[in-house]
Amino acid sequence: MEKRQLGQSPLRVAPLCLGGNVFGWTADAATSHKLLDEFVAGGFNFIDTADVYSRWADGHQGGESERVIGAWLKRRGRRDDVIIATKVGKDMGPGEFGAKKGLSKAYIQRAVDDSLKRLQTDYIDLYQAHEDDLSLPVEEPLETFGALIKAGKVRAIGASNFDGPRLDAALSVAKKNGLPRYESLQPHYNMMERKEFERDLAPVCRKHGLGVIPYFALASGFLTGKYRSEADFGKSVRGEEMGEYLNARGRIVLGALDAVAARHNSTPAQVALAWLMTRVTAPIASATSLAQLADIMGSAKLSLAAADLAELDKASA
Repeated sequence: MEKRQLGQSPLRVAPLCLGGNVFGWTADAATSHKLLDEFVAGGFNFIDTADVYSRWADGHQGGESERVIGAWLKRRGRRDDVIIATKVGKDMGPGEFGAKKGLSKAYIQRAVDDSLKRLQTDYIDLYQAHEDDLSLPVEEPLETFGALIKAGKVRAIGASNFDGPRLDAALSVAKKNGLPRYESLQPHYNMMERKEFERDLAPVCRKHGLGVIPYFALASGFLTGKYRSEADFGKSVRGEEMGEYLNARGRIVLGALDAVAARHNSTPAQVALAWLMTRVTAPIASATSLAQLADIMGSAKLSLAAADLAELDKASA
């Protein structure tokens, strides 16, 4: 399996990252462990989660996904051959993860220990700021993250949901002041969501040599092709979001995915992910069944021709 360097960090990751947002939520612990086993057996090594997953679900407090992954790591008995990424600093309403915490030093220091305990590991490979904390100067979280790196709790750091100017400022300050820098950006980017990343964030990532690991790589499932009409919205818990994409442009994108998939004896999901792989380090996609997992893993073997990419670019522009 091809491995790609994540930014300028020592981390080398497969070109597809398994999203852990479903672990302990729409995929129970047993299913999640099977998915993780199959993913790693397929030659992949990159798993993404967050301390708040899955706080949004009824009866959940956050930390469910990390606990599932931690139990899997303990059962598996091997740690060094997988890259575990998690996040800190997302505010999601009342409860343990709800009160305003942001990226304050005190909160990060407590949160990292909580994540390590749930993950049942001594270190986190990639620790990401889940969202920017506009109440702080950009260097303050970097100083806190730097202490975690020195303590051996974290190997590298990344950013998620930053805007271009703040990300550029953080990277510039890190270089000037000798602080650890964000080695990756986790943005919202896929064939249906291109404008913001390509206009505001991609130039910053190129300038500083950041890895890019976009979330919602399949547009919450729309790019799998399973939502073709409003009657399909009931197929998943995220179906109600598909009205945003099921429009004239969305149908053009699906048509292009279908055409390219037919030429390669592939699937729309594989084509959409393979398109992203030509632009970023590793898109993040989740699965709740072994069949879904096999589908997305197939994207790493799909080589799109220049004509395919041009067709997809035009349809999704």
